[in-house]
Amino acid sequence: MIIIGATSGIGEMLARQALKDGYIVGGTGRRVNRLEAMKEELGENFHYSEMDVTLFDQAKEQLRELIEQMGGMDIIVLNAGISNHPASSITAMEQMVIDVNVSGFVQLFGEAFQYFRNQGHGQIVGISSIAGLFGSSRAAPYSASKAFISTYMQAYRQRCRNLKQDISVTDVIPGFVESEMIEGKKGLFWVANREKAVRQMLHDIEKKKAVSYVTRRWRLIAWLIKVTPRFIIDRL
Repeated sequence: MIIIGATSGIGEMLARQALKDGYIVGGTGRRVNRLEAMKEELGENFHYSEMDVTLFDQAKEQLRELIEQMGGMDIIVLNAGISNHPASSITAMEQMVIDVNVSGFVQLFGEAFQYFRNQGHGQIVGISSIAGLFGSSRAAPYSASKAFISTYMQAYRQRCRNLKQDISVTDVIPGFVESEMIEGKKGLFWVANREKAVRQMLHDIEKKKAVSYVTRRWRLIAWLIKVTPRFIIDRL
């Protein structure tokens, strides 16, 4: 299993849980010092590569090198994402969110899809969000980017079925999970413990589910969002 974005939050905890369950794990991230510390702690079954997903060609080459280092890949988890970013302007910040969450995702999704197509099997897991089910005035590019991820994976799930490719595409849709991304934010509810969240996530990945709500209670929120009239959503 290779986890893109493994240096904190869900990605880091998923790497730890997968190793406990007997997986050989590869992790990537921009913070190489964290990857080095994880390697020292987790041992020989953890491999890593420094990666900035916005450096598209370099990131794809680093993925290929990590696959070679590990002797193959059966599952990739595309977890790299940001909700905001220090920048000189709102436009620059929003563009950075799109560069990471959308463009970086698409580049590595395509690389993994081609690898699995050549191999004849595999599983691509993308981490979207409950936030992708509606537009938020407080985080427009983030919610839009997560909506893109879900729709993109749905389309590729159809493509794999139409092409009769043995490639599973799993959309993990978390609610609030303990992470650096939500630190200091107020008014959050049902904030899940990371360990509980990733245990559920890994279970659903192993079951090759098309959609995984993490934690499961967020399925109810998703349903409520989908049936709520638009004029109410627009007033939130």
